[in-house]
Amino acid sequence: MVVSQRDLKSYIWMALLLLVLATNFALYRTPLTEVFLSEETKGVILGSLFDLAIVTPLLIIAIDRKNKFTIKRFIMLMAGGLIFAKLLIPAQHLAPFVGFSYVGFAIEGSIILFELSLIGFLFFLMPAVIRDVRTYDEGLLFAFPKAVQKRVSKHRIVQMIISDLLMFYYAFASWKRPIPVVTNTFTLHKKSSLLAFQIMLIHAIVIETLGIHWWLHEKSMVISIILLILNVYSVVFFLGDIQAVRLNPVRLKEQKLYLSLGLVKQMELSLDDIKSITTDQEELKKKLNAKTTIEFVARDFEEVHPHMILELKKPCTASLLIGFKKQYSRVAIRLDDPIAFKQALQQHLSNE
Repeated sequence: MVVSQRDLKSYIWMALLLLVLATNFALYRTPLTEVFLSEETKGVILGSLFDLAIVTPLLIIAIDRKNKFTIKRFIMLMAGGLIFAKLLIPAQHLAPFVGFSYVGFAIEGSIILFELSLIGFLFFLMPAVIRDVRTYDEGLLFAFPKAVQKRVSKHRIVQMIISDLLMFYYAFASWKRPIPVVTNTFTLHKKSSLLAFQIMLIHAIVIETLGIHWWLHEKSMVISIILLILNVYSVVFFLGDIQAVRLNPVRLKEQKLYLSLGLVKQMELSLDDIKSITTDQEELKKKLNAKTTIEFVARDFEEVHPHMILELKKPCTASLLIGFKKQYSRVAIRLDDPIAFKQALQQHLSNE
């Protein structure tokens, strides 16, 4: 296996991070504590605070190269390091510097209050958001996040709330909506076992909940309640995902291509961003495993492959679970009618 230089650097940073954490843990939570902290400890404590509040955040940022360095991110990690220091270092040793740990709690508390205020602001503006959604001529999966970003914020916590609101809407409030039947819409799931697979998972979760919850309740009430909440959330998610898949087919409209695979992933592409269409199977296999390729391929009981890959002129952003965003330079698609889709797409591209 060939390890790239970038991956090698990440492994080195990770090894250094583990070394920093392990040495600090050994210093305060092992028999070595009596050896190194038997006399004057201020210098040692300051060194540990520096490790946990400065060195550790920098190493974490160096490991996670996908997210750029920001002051906000560094401050959050620093606050987390100070809180961890309070939990790790014995109180009698930390006493002269206890104010530092309270700074960490203050920072984290301020961030939590800010995020809660954003959530409150979102619900306060929900009527205006719904009015904006009705003005968009595109699916709710695409219109609702746009309307929220316009009115409220692009903050990560807001994106997570958007994801959950869409999940609950599709799970409970969308069953009377008709499946859209308009020109230039193409389904992904009808010739697959995706919906059957999800229904099977729902049945398995319900049976597991009924069978294990009561037994586990006698052993540990807390664990049984946590498991019950997770199982209920999973059932709601799969119900919402089923409806999101059915009600949001692939759509070509006004030089835009709207791609979605339920609640799991969505992508809006301008046709100007499409460089080429690859349908050759050998080329598809080469491009499919690349990290820069996103797949809109419905899950099946047997292995399936995309019908085509769209090569993009530049990386474009896709929306993933719980509001995460990622850029891709290739889009792999498997459709129920790939020939009709390719003809319609080529016709739109030729009309530019």
